[in-house]
Amino acid sequence: MGRYILRRLLQLIPVFIGSTFLIYALVWALPGDPFAGKCGQRACPQPYVDMMTAKYNLNDSLVVQYFKYLGNLFSGDFGETFSGNSIGQMVADAAPITIRLAVIAVIIEAVIGIGAGILTGLRGKGFLDNLVLVSTLFLISLPVFVTGIVLQLVLAGQWGIINPSVSADATVGELIVPGFVLGSLSMAYIARLTRASISENRRADFVRTAIAKGQPNRRVVGVHLLRASVIPVITFLGTDLGALMGGAIVTEGVFNINGLGGLVFRGIQEKDGATVTGIVVLLVIVYLLMSLVVDLMYAVLDPRIRYD
Repeated sequence: MGRYILRRLLQLIPVFIGSTFLIYALVWALPGDPFAGKCGQRACPQPYVDMMTAKYNLNDSLVVQYFKYLGNLFSGDFGETFSGNSIGQMVADAAPITIRLAVIAVIIEAVIGIGAGILTGLRGKGFLDNLVLVSTLFLISLPVFVTGIVLQLVLAGQWGIINPSVSADATVGELIVPGFVLGSLSMAYIARLTRASISENRRADFVRTAIAKGQPNRRVVGVHLLRASVIPVITFLGTDLGALMGGAIVTEGVFNINGLGGLVFRGIQEKDGATVTGIVVLLVIVYLLMSLVVDLMYAVLDPRIRYD
């Protein structure tokens, strides 16, 4: 296992360099004046342009710029925005909120999605199975912002159960409804994925053997069937955490949440490449780490999998 972990960590290095370089190139290699509109209606004075050009190493080649940025990044320096604000401090303030929102969304989609998938997979065709299939298809068909606005209008506008906007503290209680909205699409996919996996593994040889040995139905389902069936679901959930953190722009906008999504959106609007690059690089790191964790969980869930 130790050699496998080391090998996987070494594999992450070229993936990290390749993905972050692609992001850096896409953000900074765009044609046009990077300082256009940064000084209002008038053109920026030449001393300001010279200072910012030297600060962001814009006179160097793209490869040199990237490795200088990477060196600063490894020292904990995410850089500064064009207005002089520390990107590291902005990320430190916004990241905990987005992480809480993404974790809540993952928990909601895992509990409801896996639960619905297990019930329908074990029961087979019937009213409950048709209800889950129709409900998940409905959620898949709806854009996330539509789900958010509908829940906001009903729960906040008509029933008064929640506040239409999340406060600056963004407590766990306030993030439950936004978390449900953020994870609604993935919840539908997880329910269908779990249902299909349970239905397929019910006819597997190891399940038939467990039943033939006279093991209780609870043990057959919980120990044998569920552990083997949940592997593709765990893969989806692991990578989905990074996707939810990056895809929270719409949900955070609907519920006025001051998270990473808002920073990315404002960075794109203001054409602030340093902010966009720093946050996306952080999301890449989350993706890579979650991918490693998911791979290590395979051997725990399925004894047939061993890392030699």
